[in-house]
Amino acid sequence: MGNLDMAVGSILLALISAGIYIFLISPAAKRRQLEVSGLRGPVPEFPLGNISEMRKESRAPAPPTGQSMITHDIHSAVFPFFSRWRESYGKVFVYWMGTESFLYVADPDFLSKMTAATTENSWGKPNMFRQDRRPLFGEGMVMIEGESWAHRRHIITPAFSTSNLKYMLDMVAESASTMIDEWSSLLASGRREIDMYDHLTRKTGEIIVNIVFGRNDGNGKEVLRRQIDLKYQLFHLKQTLASEAQGREMDRLLLSSIESRKAAMDSEEAGAFVPRGDLLGLLLTWNQMCADHDSKKLTPIEIVGECKTFLFGGHETTSVALSWTSLLLAQHPEWQTILRKEAEEVLADAPPDSSALAKLIKMRWVMNEAMRLYPSAIAQRQARQDVRVGEVVIPKGTNIWVDILGMHHDPALWGSDANEFRPERFSDSLHGGCKHRMGFLPFGFGGRLCIGRNLAIFEYKILLSSILRRFSLALSPSYVHSPSMMLSLRPSHGVPLILTPLPVN
Repeated sequence: MGNLDMAVGSILLALISAGIYIFLISPAAKRRQLEVSGLRGPVPEFPLGNISEMRKESRAPAPPTGQSMITHDIHSAVFPFFSRWRESYGKVFVYWMGTESFLYVADPDFLSKMTAATTENSWGKPNMFRQDRRPLFGEGMVMIEGESWAHRRHIITPAFSTSNLKYMLDMVAESASTMIDEWSSLLASGRREIDMYDHLTRKTGEIIVNIVFGRNDGNGKEVLRRQIDLKYQLFHLKQTLASEAQGREMDRLLLSSIESRKAAMDSEEAGAFVPRGDLLGLLLTWNQMCADHDSKKLTPIEIVGECKTFLFGGHETTSVALSWTSLLLAQHPEWQTILRKEAEEVLADAPPDSSALAKLIKMRWVMNEAMRLYPSAIAQRQARQDVRVGEVVIPKGTNIWVDILGMHHDPALWGSDANEFRPERFSDSLHGGCKHRMGFLPFGFGGRLCIGRNLAIFEYKILLSSILRRFSLALSPSYVHSPSMMLSLRPSHGVPLILTPLPVN
């Protein structure tokens, strides 16, 4: 027993020593290193860092809002802790989540210097978020980095070529027409109110399932439904082993779709297969080509990851942007008139194509302004090496949180009307007159800029022009203004609007 007791004691001592290093010594050393560089912030508490303070402030009830009290000055409501800490520590400071240090950045000049001083390989995704989001995204492009990311982007980029976009836009236009017919039927039955967030989320989900898998893929629809459920679990702190099980079940469904498509491809005559424009078809075609060339094939689980990534990201960005746009236009009917006239003049009765959609200039102003006031992008990085920004050294392993919402609402960058809806600010500038080009980041920044942004912009324009040409929008008395961050900035209580049919020309 003596030897056993000594062995157990040694193990316990090793575990205690490791715990002391992980939870006390290592964070303290990194904190001193950051302070030497002049990076300070709120004092962390053992063992959660600043998490308790963040949770407490996030749970604080929002002030009651009615239709006459809606404000777009939302940063302090969405991120009350960041807003308060900025007052004390400025636009670049350090906070802690457990033993992980985060560098908060809301200074576009610092961000510009930080990215200019490094290569893309200097940055990765924060390790602490990789594990809990793996069930959502698998081994998709959003989760990988370095050479693997570059190789994957090279494979996927042709999916968004001009020729393939036509295939995708035809599906978007068809779905938009179906949506308008559905809404017309609802209004004809006596219903006046439509929750734009709910309906647009379902419609953009339908669209992205078709873009990823082709039409009528039941597995794709089920995976998207599970992803949406899992998103709510993660942000309500309910992540358990059930999340991992949910992720594995999604993998099983997607692998089934992949095998079915491969079987269909293999059954065709040799050389006769012409890839459809959906993402899965293009990825499997790449693998077919790799059999004849010295190229790296994608494994089934890597294909699953890309399907997951595009399913989730492909519906979330557009549905959220359109929902907030609908709210803003309901508040500003004069802009409904402006966009309706532009859509009728540019699109007429022809099927929308990329050339015509690019001419919807004022609609792009509105999109930019909506994504400025209510950005869906989240930017997080982790330093893979020490990074020097002027006199500041960001230690290896430090996580970066870029507060896009904070920069988009900063009067120092946008002027005194920073919290007002003024699409015309983009009439003369791609950056809306922002005093720094890095102050406006609707699709992120750097080499990891959203690969599907052109599709998202065109989808937005098709759906919005279809809506405005058939309906006028007004805010419902039941609307409650409560933006919340949940992987994207979403309306917690939906966007109920009163729709009135317009005469059909």
